[in-house]
Amino acid sequence: MQKAIKRYFPVFVLPTMIAFTIGFIAPFLLGIYLSFCKFTTVTDARFIGLENYGKVFQDPTFLHSLWYTVLFTVLSMLLINVLAFAVAMVLTKPVRGKNIFRTVFFMPNLIGGIILGYIWQLLLNGVLAHWGKTLTYSGTYGLMGMIILVCWQQIGYMMIIYISGIQNIPGELIEAAKIDGANSRQVLRKVIIPMVMPSITICTFLTLTNGFKLFDQNLALTNGAPSKMSELLALNIFNTFYGRAGYEGVGQAKAVIFFLIVGLVAVRNDKIKRSIKDVTTASLAQGFILTLQQANGAFIGLVSSLHTLWLVALGIQGFLFLL
Repeated sequence: MQKAIKRYFPVFVLPTMIAFTIGFIAPFLLGIYLSFCKFTTVTDARFIGLENYGKVFQDPTFLHSLWYTVLFTVLSMLLINVLAFAVAMVLTKPVRGKNIFRTVFFMPNLIGGIILGYIWQLLLNGVLAHWGKTLTYSGTYGLMGMIILVCWQQIGYMMIIYISGIQNIPGELIEAAKIDGANSRQVLRKVIIPMVMPSITICTFLTLTNGFKLFDQNLALTNGAPSKMSELLALNIFNTFYGRAGYEGVGQAKAVIFFLIVGLVAVRNDKIKRSIKDVTTASLAQGFILTLQQANGAFIGLVSSLHTLWLVALGIQGFLFLL
């Protein structure tokens, strides 16, 4: 069997490697080269050295988008993981109809980013209109709107991952902790959280990368208004490349820097998570989780019903918007 695998290994791997090289590696290397060139199309590229990178760090909109993206990513990561973990803790309890509740909470993840952005733009602008404001009134309003949007979209997805981790905890561990006199808070901190650390790592990584690369929701919700104050990094790169004549090379240089930032976050994420023994996100969630744990089935049913009505309202709003 091993000999057969070694013999036919190139037959199965080579086509995949060729496709991967043509579809990913070659464009990636070409993109790095173009970041050192001035061009309008790939065929007229002229090498100019580090000039594009100098223009990147002289561009105030890029620097603003960078720190704005970092702020958005950190806030959304904390909120999504805290709320997703809390909901997962509740829905792993013996609650009637919990599979239906899980499905309802997961459904927003199935809606496309552009559609979701336009729907939430209508809803949030309708609410802010009572105070004479809109999402594009300032960068702060745009930031809060995007955080609400991504939380509503991604909490259900992260909840599924946390539920999987919680359900894999041996019941004997929790029972032994309770027999030894541990209360609910101690069981959560000393047993449950350490046992779901792989799920916490996965969800933290996913929310970090999703936050940094967010594009379509930003485009649909605010499009960077007012005056690019709510423009995340991905949208800033897009607008530089396609919206400013002669700045294609600068946009490509921004994309390379963006790749390096996301790559650094991905590499460092696992090391950071291994070094953290007391998880800040889970610690912040303890009080909220314990409160939810004491809720009865009626409370969960109410939350799920409101969530379902919210989904229906969004669908109607989206349909009317398309008309």
